[in-house]
Amino acid sequence: MKGIINIVAIFFMSVVFSSCEVIGGIFKAGVWTGILIVAAIIGLIIFLISRASKK
Repeated sequence: MKGIINIVAIFFMSVVFSSCEVIGGIFKAGVWTGILIVAAIIGLIIFLISRASKK
């Protein structure tokens, strides 16, 4: 009986820890996507300001 409980516990821990890695990967991708979007918006604003100041 203890062997079955150990196997179930190991299976449960492997499922829980792997799902945490997946969620961590999603948040890392979200952070980098947000940084890239903000950098693109700032670049667009600088481009528009420099183009408007030429006139």
